[in-house]
Amino acid sequence: MTAKMSSTLQGAMEDLIKVFYRYSGNEGDKYKLNKKELKKMFQEELSEFLNGSNDPGMVEKIMTGLDDNKDGEVDFQEFVVLVAALTVACNEFFVDCLKENKGSS
Repeated sequence: MTAKMSSTLQGAMEDLIKVFYRYSGNEGDKYKLNKKELKKMFQEELSEFLNGSNDPGMVEKIMTGLDDNKDGEVDFQEFVVLVAALTVACNEFFVDCLKENKGSS
């Protein structure tokens, strides 16, 4: 029996789920990221994003902004909002770069 290859989008969704649970299961509630887990995830998964910021309180600010229910942790839904916002920002940067390159040709 051969496993069916998943689509790129389905694979991306599965990867998001795997990344979340890789970090959320380390301590406390295994279905939520606390500040320490969120910071570790940023350092290991988004190091370039962190390195681009000179703000030492960035993880705290992100945590506060994401934590809709104010429980001091980020659940999966709140995590997906973060990933979506970062993806939109990356897309805007990519589109701006394409426009600049097109204008200089």
